[in-house]
Amino acid sequence: MNIVILSRNENLYSTRRLVEEGFKRGHAIEVIDPLDCDLIIEQEKPTIYYRDRYLNYVDAIIPRIGASVTFFGCAVVRQFEMMNVFTIVTSDAIQRSRDKLRSLQRLSKAGIGMPKTVFTNYSRDVEEVIEHVGGVPVIIKLLEGTQGLGVVLAESKNAAESVLEAFNGLEARVIVQEYIKEANGADIRALVVDGQVVGAMKRQGKEGEFRSNLHRGGSASIIKLSEAELRLAMNASRALKLPVCGVDMLQSSRGPLLLEVNSTPGLEGIERATDRNIARAIITYIERNRTE
Repeated sequence: MNIVILSRNENLYSTRRLVEEGFKRGHAIEVIDPLDCDLIIEQEKPTIYYRDRYLNYVDAIIPRIGASVTFFGCAVVRQFEMMNVFTIVTSDAIQRSRDKLRSLQRLSKAGIGMPKTVFTNYSRDVEEVIEHVGGVPVIIKLLEGTQGLGVVLAESKNAAESVLEAFNGLEARVIVQEYIKEANGADIRALVVDGQVVGAMKRQGKEGEFRSNLHRGGSASIIKLSEAELRLAMNASRALKLPVCGVDMLQSSRGPLLLEVNSTPGLEGIERATDRNIARAIITYIERNRTE
């Protein structure tokens, strides 16, 4: 099978692991920078030209589209879809997951538990916004933030007001969320492949840090999910139509609460924490869908 990984950096751990496992299973694996693709759109014959050739031989793609190139990256994925090439996540699903507000609205409608969240149109009534999520402390998030960037813990009304005024002044869209104190600066990442959880880790923020992202110095360890946590991860995957994704959640006194769903989850932290071969699970998912 000819499998293309859409990635801007072939040396990234996740990309290297997918290449390695694809080769082990006898496939032809190629890493292609989506930004170097030309999309040729014509009647009944959509094609993609990459550097010196047409990509008319591809059987399946694995999008590893960074947030900064979502627009063009999704256009490339969509072009492959028009060419009837199998993709582990669709362009529409990637775009849904990158829009934090849109995805939270869909997940809420699907009955998935999450921290109380408020989105307003640059509201100056900060006190009212804070009351909607149960009072301070509150989490304030940029809608476009990734890997913990653009996430602020406001521990007082004055701090929340200052942060919101600063973001409003920059015309930056934000959401305000309830702070789950009992999570103690930790969260859970569940990796879903083909709608099933194939690995899970607990991420703990470093001392004094409320964000648990590994990129910010957090640590990770394997965890066995409860039935409620498994159900939340699989329901979130289904609600956003993301058969392969990372589902982040918090442990709270009222059960697991969803933080966000990542359509391009990194493999390094979870493979090392769990000693699970996630890359192979993704390759075998493609095999099952190409042979059915």
